[in-house]
Amino acid sequence: MSNFEGGGAVVTGSARGIGLAIATVLARHGASVVISDIDADAAGEAAAGLVAEGHRAIAVPCDVTDEAAVTALVDACRESFGSIEVMVNNAGITRDSTMAKMSLDDFRTVVDVHLTGAWLGTRAAGRVMREQRRGAIVNISSISGKVGNFGQTNYSAAKAGIIGLTKAAAREMAKYGVRVNAIQPGPIRTAMTAAMPPEVLDRMLESIPLGRIGEPEDVANAALFLGSDLSGFITGTVIEVAGGRNM
Repeated sequence: MSNFEGGGAVVTGSARGIGLAIATVLARHGASVVISDIDADAAGEAAAGLVAEGHRAIAVPCDVTDEAAVTALVDACRESFGSIEVMVNNAGITRDSTMAKMSLDDFRTVVDVHLTGAWLGTRAAGRVMREQRRGAIVNISSISGKVGNFGQTNYSAAKAGIIGLTKAAAREMAKYGVRVNAIQPGPIRTAMTAAMPPEVLDRMLESIPLGRIGEPEDVANAALFLGSDLSGFITGTVIEVAGGRNM
């Protein structure tokens, strides 16, 4: 799938975790990568790590809820690498609480980062990709947007909204040769799952037919596929990367 030929790829929320795994896999398959994160220092370190491996990468700090910042992020990719072939809207946060205890601010903040951030990223990348007449946008949703999680009305609502955004944007962008798809990760080995009590993790494993927690690279490989020409006739779809959980 090394068909990016140095073309630019932006991954938001990519200083660490799933986002960094996606950026790394894209870079290793030929993309010139923009590491973007609200944490400027961590973004710089992540980009430097990719450069040390021999890849082309830059860091561009970005608050995905800031319209001007997202526009500048996409423009930086095009100016640095000549194009934007792939846009991965991955940035996200959690503010977990039961609905009865959740503040309105915590609801709005999570929806703003996930859903508004994905919308701004899709719109900004779409503007450039329409001119290019090509490109792939990958929005990172969650299996929580399919089944809902206790204590995550904000997160589940935002992740479900990303699916609607993806399908509507795919319809609008298809005539320009731009594809828009989404990934719904299930349980993935991150800092959050590492902090779970062993008995909780064991119960989770019992619900996964493939019998293991997912790795960040599992999500990254799905993003690589959706960003590459191997998925050239795929748009408006959702890939679950969840080991069969909730199928």
